[in-house]
Amino acid sequence: MSFIWPPALLSILLIPIGLWLYGFVGGRRRRSLARAYGSAALARGESGGGSGAGSGRGSVPRRTRARFVPAALTVGGLVLMALALARPQAVVALPRQQGTVILAFDVSGSMAATDIKPTRIAAAQAAAKDFVANQPSGISIGVVAFSDSGVSVQTPSTDSATIDNAIDRLTPKKGTSLAAGITASLDAIAVANRGPYANNYYSLGSAAPTATPTPVPAGYHAPAVIVLLTDGENNENPDPMTAAQVAANQGVRIFTVGLGSAAGADLDVNGIHVHTTLNAAELQQISQVTGGTYYAATDAQQLDSVYSHLDTQLVATPELTELTAVFAGASALMLLAGAMGSMLWLGRMP
Repeated sequence: MSFIWPPALLSILLIPIGLWLYGFVGGRRRRSLARAYGSAALARGESGGGSGAGSGRGSVPRRTRARFVPAALTVGGLVLMALALARPQAVVALPRQQGTVILAFDVSGSMAATDIKPTRIAAAQAAAKDFVANQPSGISIGVVAFSDSGVSVQTPSTDSATIDNAIDRLTPKKGTSLAAGITASLDAIAVANRGPYANNYYSLGSAAPTATPTPVPAGYHAPAVIVLLTDGENNENPDPMTAAQVAANQGVRIFTVGLGSAAGADLDVNGIHVHTTLNAAELQQISQVTGGTYYAATDAQQLDSVYSHLDTQLVATPELTELTAVFAGASALMLLAGAMGSMLWLGRMP
């Protein structure tokens, strides 16, 4: 534990000075009473007086012990108050919703199908914007678009307006590469983990070689997830299961959201009549490999409910936290207990 204002700790020295003054004034008062009324009368008054049952031999020790309880509480409260003045702080692990969520949108031509009204891509955009609006401040959200290749449309951010604008810019085009979407999402997570000083610019220089990361233990989950919104009709290389295994090795879970129906829908792509259907089996395999969950969204209402069930982890983050309020509250409680005990047992304030 450390202190923001260490010089304030010198105020603790005032406590023994105050105790000495309290004893000095009390001693003078007792001596004055002794001269005025006699030491015997004073002793009888302090011990409860009288020769009744209450003046037995055991009453004096009990009363003497009781006198020290309020005093000890008062002194303890004053010590805590002095510590609070110095503004103590310590590293505390505070649990909170924190992490990175990558919304990876399939923007292939098949996402223009109308089996989810008004279209698959429009329904996914609307539900995603509702999800963004309901996230706590500790969640950073990035947007990735993929068709036959993947690209980060918006690096992870906590600015909901910026994220919404990125989602609105998505339009269907070309083919589908699930692996490209997963890889681009992992790259976006890596950029977010490097922090605000990452080199987010293009360079003609060759990238420095990096060591192959060691796969994390089974069951480990990084505070980052990918939400893969797609109809699952993969028609481009590489194999999406290879990319999914890379995500699993990094502890990143993939929640796959299947957009569309098993019956599918017909649409025209550049004058070509195409029938598109949901490939749920492949999406289930991707989520299973990474420890995520597969959700089927056959209509806009189901798509809304998917986001409400996403499991963003509650993590404990060590942070340097000021504890002044804790010490001040404990001090107030001890001083109040000391005052009440003094009134109850001694009939006066300490």
